[in-house]
Amino acid sequence: MTARDTSRPTSAGELPLRMLNDRLLVELDDEAAERRTGAGILIPSTAAMGKRLAWATVVAAGQHVRQVEVGDRVLFDPEDRAEVELTGRTYLLLREKDVHGVADPRAGAEGTGLYL
Repeated sequence: MTARDTSRPTSAGELPLRMLNDRLLVELDDEAAERRTGAGILIPSTAAMGKRLAWATVVAAGQHVRQVEVGDRVLFDPEDRAEVELTGRTYLLLREKDVHGVADPRAGAEGTGLYL
């Protein structure tokens, strides 16, 4: 098994951080802040709802991460997260085991088509 190169530039730019072990650094998708229903009603991120999972893009991964790569869109529970600010942007720190799924890149650029 080859070691994953986590030092390459990411979509967030060159980060002043090297991830360790099974940790992932992710950036929330823009759609996570607020969303629209099928009827066009805008629901803010502060609205209280049942447990809803969120999508994020992986920007850095530790050397022991096996099933997720930098650039993947991952599905996770936003309740189990730690936030960190780097270079003026907010990221989330997750463990690989906290990721529920990875989006299939064949599903198209507009989204995954998955609804939970």
